[in-house]
Amino acid sequence: MPHAMLHNLLHNKILHERTVFLTVKNEDLPRVPSSQRVQVENLGHNCYQLNIHYGFLDERDIPQALSQCKEVGLDLDPMQTSYFIARQNVIPRVGSGMALWREALFATMSRNARDAADYYRVQANRVIELGTQVEI
Repeated sequence: MPHAMLHNLLHNKILHERTVFLTVKNEDLPRVPSSQRVQVENLGHNCYQLNIHYGFLDERDIPQALSQCKEVGLDLDPMQTSYFIARQNVIPRVGSGMALWREALFATMSRNARDAADYYRVQANRVIELGTQVEI
């Protein structure tokens, strides 16, 4: 179960009417044709597995890919879609085996990394980030 879904279930104690598990797959090709980009599998009980394939030169654009889902039987309204994204906050810990300055540097780089919503061009007002703290 994805961490974001688990945290949502534990906190809100609800399961949404329709749930789509989204997996982005990066292929070893420069570009994936638009006709092969989206695969939808009906898991039953109004749950779906959605796989989106991108080549290493393709721009990642989740809302654009979701618009293609209508062609394969899954109609998603962009203004009715919420994105639950897991975020991990890395915290350095003394005595874990790695030099503390390296842990601190890694934690700083992790904090400054581009967030997933921006990378995948998801509208910020449609995103719910659920996070955990990870000690290294």
